[in-house]
Amino acid sequence: MNSTEQSGIAPLGRIAQVSFVVLMLGLTALFVVLGMWQVERLGQKEAQIAAVEARFDLAPVPFPPVREWDAIDPEALDFRPVSLTGQFDHTQTVLVFDNLVDARGQFGGAGYWVMAPLRVADDGIVWINRGFVPSHLASSYAQGGVVDDEAEQTIEGVVRRAERANAFTPGSELSERRDWVRNPERLSAFLSENDVPVAPVTIDLPAGEFGALPQGGETEIVFSNRHLEYAGTWFAFAGITPIMLGFWLWRQRKSRRLP
Repeated sequence: MNSTEQSGIAPLGRIAQVSFVVLMLGLTALFVVLGMWQVERLGQKEAQIAAVEARFDLAPVPFPPVREWDAIDPEALDFRPVSLTGQFDHTQTVLVFDNLVDARGQFGGAGYWVMAPLRVADDGIVWINRGFVPSHLASSYAQGGVVDDEAEQTIEGVVRRAERANAFTPGSELSERRDWVRNPERLSAFLSENDVPVAPVTIDLPAGEFGALPQGGETEIVFSNRHLEYAGTWFAFAGITPIMLGFWLWRQRKSRRLP
């Protein structure tokens, strides 16, 4: 009788036990690696946030001309203050629904961003977010509202990358001139011209006088940053897994000693 038989464990059972131990140790190592990766991503995200905050406080620079729009990197230009000259066409205004939770101005809650096309030199269009209006006042801005800035003007604002629609985002309501994301490509479907160049980013206008509408200055530097939470979860798994393995081995050893 060999030692395996004396221990009361069949050879296949021994292989299964060793395989289980290897699996648990492998999972422990994997969890540690995933935790370290999340720590690395945390550092990258914090560096990105710091860079954006520093960029947000820079002096405005001229917005790229139309001939350079194809080369624009929306990520690199996001939150960059810029200046540009053009003429608004408020008759082609589009209202984009949102729920403004942390309003800096007087108005918040359910309402709309007033998106107006600004025609710049070389006949390009830049979508300008004039600001927020509450739902009960939005109808006044559906076709631009009462405005006095039809002449060419120079404005300053903050570049924002396009918001992305997902599987749950409703389609554009062309007849109502209403949409759900601030996305230049979707907004361009509302334009009366189909072949005009459109910038791949939008621009948020700054705040005006308190209580003035549309309510500008609502740009928020918000990034999803849960990497510390994710790292803690993976490291917790890395700590629990060997404990579970140790308990399982103790139970196996104890069961062998039973008659």
